[in-house]
Amino acid sequence: MARFFRYPVAAIGTIAVIVLAHTALADTVEERRAKGAAVVSKLNNGVPQNNLETMRDEFPFLAEATEAYALGDVWSRPGLDDRTRQLAAVATFAAMGMTDLMTVHARYALNIGVTEDELKEIVYMITVPAGFPRAIVASQALSRLFAERAQASCSVASCDNGAAPTP
Repeated sequence: MARFFRYPVAAIGTIAVIVLAHTALADTVEERRAKGAAVVSKLNNGVPQNNLETMRDEFPFLAEATEAYALGDVWSRPGLDDRTRQLAAVATFAAMGMTDLMTVHARYALNIGVTEDELKEIVYMITVPAGFPRAIVASQALSRLFAERAQASCSVASCDNGAAPTP
């Protein structure tokens, strides 16, 4: 008789744990997303991240997962500062040949004080694990980013770097 009750009770207990765990996670999704939004705001000088906002319109689940998990859970963990995280992200995306994402993180890195020379060193470093072709493609993407930022910093009157001034 005891065996007869053991399995239904165990099943009910398991269901209760799953329901409670799901409820606890559901309650924290907004907090996780808020932490992720704070990460983007800090790294992107208070400006929404265009790729994330576009993804939110077209792929809302993917945007929520990126914001809540990647940014809210992982990026917000203690143990590494933002500078180290950005350098790691730039190196990883460059080594993978994912220059669009590398550029996003290189922009964040520059926003928080990483220098162009430090980003160039990342490109030199990836020649070893990823090879020269990936490093060359990464260098081209960084060159475009550096030029874009130089152009944006030009005044209407002149540019110190010889680029045409921004109207």
